[in-house]
Amino acid sequence: MTHDFKDLIRLFADCFAEQYNTRLVAGGQEPEYLPATPEHPQHRIIFAHDYFRSALHEVSHWCVAGAERRLLPDFGYWYAPDGRDAEQQRTFEQVEVKPQALEWLFCAAAVHPFRVSLDNLNGEETDPAPFQRAVRQQLLGYLENGVPERPARFIQALVDTYRGGQPLQPAEFLLD
Repeated sequence: MTHDFKDLIRLFADCFAEQYNTRLVAGGQEPEYLPATPEHPQHRIIFAHDYFRSALHEVSHWCVAGAERRLLPDFGYWYAPDGRDAEQQRTFEQVEVKPQALEWLFCAAAVHPFRVSLDNLNGEETDPAPFQRAVRQQLLGYLENGVPERPARFIQALVDTYRGGQPLQPAEFLLD
């Protein structure tokens, strides 16, 4: 199956461009969210290097962010780059649980591999298992209690495009 980031740009636009004045943009050196300005009248979710997974991850952050956060650069979140110490990594993981759970759903909907990401290759080594469990628990919570409207709309677009409308099944979300 072919996974072209251009398809994600189109699907995102179909789902959200009109209602949320937001577009998905390829090619950034680093992912970034930029709210609309007079020079750029649309909000922009910029994903890194035309990577399919980067686009899905950044859309997941957008789906978690509420209306007020969507008016702030990078949704107003703290971010420390790769090389975090253990405490910084715990903080990172706390804000990444919901986005990575949604990303996992997006990947499954697009029939694309998913792996929980600690995003800290050069930092202090930490045990990934608690974070992996937290992401999976959040994902199972979404499946049990319902996915919020914006990510559900995007999941349906991905399911229709990549799975021929075949719905997601809970058994798809086992950890390796």
